[in-house]
Amino acid sequence: MTTMTAQATQVYQVFIRATPEQIWQAITNAEFTERYFYGTRIDTTADRRLTQWEKQVGEDPVLEWDPPRKLVHGWHSKWNDELSAEEPSRVSWELEAQDDGTTLLTVVHDQLEGAPKTAASVSGPGWTRVLSGLKTLLETGEPLVG
Repeated sequence: MTTMTAQATQVYQVFIRATPEQIWQAITNAEFTERYFYGTRIDTTADRRLTQWEKQVGEDPVLEWDPPRKLVHGWHSKWNDELSAEEPSRVSWELEAQDDGTTLLTVVHDQLEGAPKTAASVSGPGWTRVLSGLKTLLETGEPLVG
């Protein structure tokens, strides 16, 4: 998995032994996201993205919807008052089927210039933990942590 740390643009890549359709389902369906995304239920549809961080509910716009190839949505860190005060950023998920039966998932978190604390909070272990959890869940059927 490749990463760039706390920059205005962060890029993460991981190969997952799953089809683009399986990964798409896992990144847009709340039952899946809850199992690898820090317990967060993220329900994404073409017209909205609903995020539930424990008792907090927020919506971020879906900017591009091209199943099962590309999803682009806004990101506004709402789990913390300090982060919530920052400007929104953007997350892109790109899925590319490979000849060996895997899919290359590229996640780009950008437009972080006005959200330096968010950039620091999601860099490194933040996104890496989410993507490792997604990969583990899809490849083994079990969450990374219990």
